[in-house]
Amino acid sequence: MSDVAVLIPTLRRPESLTRALRSLFGHTAAMREIVVVDNDPQGTAGPVVEALRAEAPCPLVLVHAPTPGVATARNAGLAATDAPLIAFLDDDEAASPGWLAALLDVQAATGADVVFSPIRGRVPDTVGWTRDYLERFFGREGPAYSRLIDRAYGCGASLMVRATALPGPAPFDTRADQAGGEDDALFAALAARGGRFAWAAEAWVEEFAPPHRATLRYALARAFAYGQGPSQTAAANRNWPGVARWMVIGAGQAIIWGAAALILTLLNRPSRAQMMDQAARGIGKVLWIKGLEPRFYGARELARLDGR
Repeated sequence: MSDVAVLIPTLRRPESLTRALRSLFGHTAAMREIVVVDNDPQGTAGPVVEALRAEAPCPLVLVHAPTPGVATARNAGLAATDAPLIAFLDDDEAASPGWLAALLDVQAATGADVVFSPIRGRVPDTVGWTRDYLERFFGREGPAYSRLIDRAYGCGASLMVRATALPGPAPFDTRADQAGGEDDALFAALAARGGRFAWAAEAWVEEFAPPHRATLRYALARAFAYGQGPSQTAAANRNWPGVARWMVIGAGQAIIWGAAALILTLLNRPSRAQMMDQAARGIGKVLWIKGLEPRFYGARELARLDGR
């Protein structure tokens, strides 16, 4: 029996879920099962899973987690499998044929607790001058070669050793259900325990940003939230000197990159988007207080889908 299960949380994205699932069916690496976590209260992922069940090279497990929230969905998927290795693939991603094998090879070679994949961002043709920025934003870049690394990325398109990286029955903090960042806390705690991270340079994934996300406004809101992460993590650990340090760093980033963004805007340069991104991350480090987080997931996404 294979040691790895692939988890795909999904919220009312039938077309992209179909693409994500089919991207796994041709893999050479054996999978114990693919766990699809339907995070829609209406349970809309069932028809997609049933339609593809006969094509799947391993069991497809459908779990209904009716309370919308990214951490809740991940925890529900973990509860549905006892596999010792867990690979995460988001429902807007598609894995290359060698994705899982590359992750497993790097994990075996390095002994890392978490292995991350490179991601190519894909955006609609209608995005205009922000294309290059948005493709980088929704992508993930890292070292040219597979090796141990000293930082963590997001848990989408990754492989984790369950015993060390995902302790307990519900390792993802459900307080992050609406704003995200559940992986920041998870990886910060893992690093504090001496956990190791690795990069699998050949484990390519594509991420397809839907039109409502492929905008400068959305990306800058996400950049602000990413910036909040270090300050909030320090605050959660009552590391107040650390909070102060991140706030000072953030203020400097906001001033420097904000000025650069203003100049490039006056010159009408597309590179202004990246400067705006860096400035937004700096502002996030300063305005980290709970309650100021943008809401991207859970109830907010469900309301958008319902037209509310």
